[in-house]
Amino acid sequence: MFRQSLPTCLALLLALALALVLACGPVAAQRLRVEPAATVLVGTPLAIVASGLAPGAVVALRTQRGVREVYGQRQIYQAEARYVADAQGRVDLSVAAPQSGSYAGADVQGLFWSAAPTRDAAPVELGDEQVRLSLHVDGREADVTTLTLNRQAGQVRTTPVPEFPGAVLASLPGAVPRPVIIALGGSEGGSLSVRRAAGLWASMGYAVLALPYYSPGGWDANGPTPPELPQLPAAFAEIPVDRLESARAWLQRQPGVDATRIGLLGVSKGAEFALLAATKMPWIRAVVAVVPSDVVWEGWGPGVPAGQKPSFSWQGQPLPFVPYVGFAQEMQGFATGRPVRIRRPQDAGRAAHPQAAAAARIPVEAYAGPVLLIAGGDDQVWDSGGMAQSIAASRQAAGRETVTLIYPDAGHALSGPGWSPTTTFNAGPMKMGGRPEADGRAMADAWPKTQAFLRRTLGPVPD
Repeated sequence: MFRQSLPTCLALLLALALALVLACGPVAAQRLRVEPAATVLVGTPLAIVASGLAPGAVVALRTQRGVREVYGQRQIYQAEARYVADAQGRVDLSVAAPQSGSYAGADVQGLFWSAAPTRDAAPVELGDEQVRLSLHVDGREADVTTLTLNRQAGQVRTTPVPEFPGAVLASLPGAVPRPVIIALGGSEGGSLSVRRAAGLWASMGYAVLALPYYSPGGWDANGPTPPELPQLPAAFAEIPVDRLESARAWLQRQPGVDATRIGLLGVSKGAEFALLAATKMPWIRAVVAVVPSDVVWEGWGPGVPAGQKPSFSWQGQPLPFVPYVGFAQEMQGFATGRPVRIRRPQDAGRAAHPQAAAAARIPVEAYAGPVLLIAGGDDQVWDSGGMAQSIAASRQAAGRETVTLIYPDAGHALSGPGWSPTTTFNAGPMKMGGRPEADGRAMADAWPKTQAFLRRTLGPVPD
């Protein structure tokens, strides 16, 4: 009497399987997708979407990445936020604001810039350019993908330039001449930052000359280290602006380079350098000045007496400069742990020496080409926001093309596409200013505008 027909047994089994699937939820359909691809050039616009969720379900998304910190130690950075799936069972990071978590407001890059150091995360094997993204539903990891943010395209060729210590020329292959960007770094000196910029901009079709001009000693876990490039000045004093004339002459001799279309990309002290150069060299087609200065400041470093030398020179002659007030005392914070805000001795010096400030003003209106200014209103390294406004006013009064991007709540660290963590910019004694969300969103906003500015002012790049 307990026997069942084969069709009846099959029906019961199918019903049981369906009940189990419904009880467990649509696990197989829950997906985390990155488009256009999981391996891209950093700065590429991305869509990040979780799908296959129950409408109204609360889910979590997490990022983990390995970051090289000071002295080269590698630390896992993590960000996490909780979201409510929409009526289609999706969470699209470009439009979905998290309920809670490491950032607020809809922001496709939020889980990237808001990542912070953690020692509680489970160990993950990730390269320096990789980010692990995971989707969590009901406390379990439902899907995971790894995003690789490359700093340069694989086909970029990087060639050392023996004439300029530490310099490289980066470019995609091909015989068609490319417009040129000369990358000028800031007071960190050395070659690392400008080489990174060179690889990234070369990937977008430019020929990029990464041009170090200053190389101070450094520090590691064991104490002081020698300069990376001992052939370059170890002190930031009387750096020759006319060095760019030699760079241009060298570029004119290179194949695959259009030396009639040269732009400058300067960051911090490199922006001071770039604006100075533009007022003296009419062949410069365009300038991007990130967190700029409107004056020449005092120089510093080994063997440089306080208040005696400028940061820059022209044709062997020192330029007028604004002296600091209380610079040495401010720098003592690195030993005592007191917050170091280099803006303070600069603001004090400018207020105490108005005549020197007038003489040291960079005559930006003398440059006829276009300028893009990117600055932070809460910059604690120097008042880049106020100085950018001054530069813009002088140029606009003279009818010069100037694009000004000032982010009121951002600080000094505004170079890059905004996909890297911004949470530790003020963690040590040196204060950059700004807030993590303001810095991350400022970079995300400025990056495509910088690309558009250079395409427009330097002209098309070859495919």
